[in-house]
Amino acid sequence: MSVGPKELKREFAKRKRLAVEVASEIHDIVEDTLWTDYDKMPELSERLVGLVKEANTFKAENGL
Repeated sequence: MSVGPKELKREFAKRKRLAVEVASEIHDIVEDTLWTDYDKMPELSERLVGLVKEANTFKAENGL
């Protein structure tokens, strides 16, 4: 079964949302708890980079 453009866009939006959620976690740490939660930043940054790359790859592979 072929996946239509609407489903592809929905999947891309889901992938973008996951990246934005991690970026939001980073923002919250920077704004509120940097001095106590700074040790979480490397893992979150790595996750964010991976999610953005994944979303961009999905976008390019599907012509979005």
